[in-house]
Amino acid sequence: MSETKELLQKLYAGDKKALARCITIVENELEGFEEILSLLKFKKNVLLIGITGPPGAGKSTLINAVIKTLSGQKKSVGIIAIDPTSPFNFGSLLGDRLRMSEHFTDEKVFIRSLATRGSLGGLSAKTIEIADVMRASDFDYVIVETVGVGQSEVEIAGLADVTILVLVPESGDEVQTLKSGIMEIADIFVVNKSDRDGADIFVKNLISLVHSKEKEVPVIKAVATTSDGVNELIAAIEKLGSSKQSEKKLFLLVEKAYRLIQNKRMKDISKKELQKKIEEEISKGDFNLYTFADKF
Repeated sequence: MSETKELLQKLYAGDKKALARCITIVENELEGFEEILSLLKFKKNVLLIGITGPPGAGKSTLINAVIKTLSGQKKSVGIIAIDPTSPFNFGSLLGDRLRMSEHFTDEKVFIRSLATRGSLGGLSAKTIEIADVMRASDFDYVIVETVGVGQSEVEIAGLADVTILVLVPESGDEVQTLKSGIMEIADIFVVNKSDRDGADIFVKNLISLVHSKEKEVPVIKAVATTSDGVNELIAAIEKLGSSKQSEKKLFLLVEKAYRLIQNKRMKDISKKELQKKIEEEISKGDFNLYTFADKF
């Protein structure tokens, strides 16, 4: 048996060290990463849940509460926390794993942070591949948390079986700016910090905004710090999950294929190299951004 196949057998059996190794190989495109991806097998339909929303909405705290509840139900959960990347050193700026530190020793929970590496939509270019590596393991759920950068996060709909948009009662004005994008792709709305003033009015307005004759989108009140509304959220996810997986399957596959092809065609474009080349061109004087970009 080849080394890769042996590693995958351990991955399928739920070996977390093998999972971490596979993710590292795939994320950094080390030797054997293409073989890992081409040999992946999925034993069960693992629900992929995307959680998005503006900064400060409490996404990480909500996920923390969801993990705690699912873990108490003996469910295993894989988390991909997408962190924004520093434009200066191209490293991860945040560490959402720190907010979930109480689960570090839980055998049923696996948390991995990924830097966006310049991706505008809040998703790392490798998210699709790493999500599939996690789905091939023995998890019951895989959760992807995006960085919360606004309109461009609609791309989470091209990855997740169920997309959750987390808002807070003060999001009234923000909803208007989100309406033309992410509002349409959310499968579940969560109004977090709903113990604040104005929560009931905001929920009522949100319901009238997102409900239509065609579908009734769940709007759930929650207080993540006390786990209020978490059981209701999990129930809504499970209810939507089975129907969404079959309904969105072709759409998701097309979106994922498009992203993978796009990533491969852009593979020879490095931000670090661009930075060096731009510095060189600027030093020569009379720099024109559009002429420079045309070379590529």
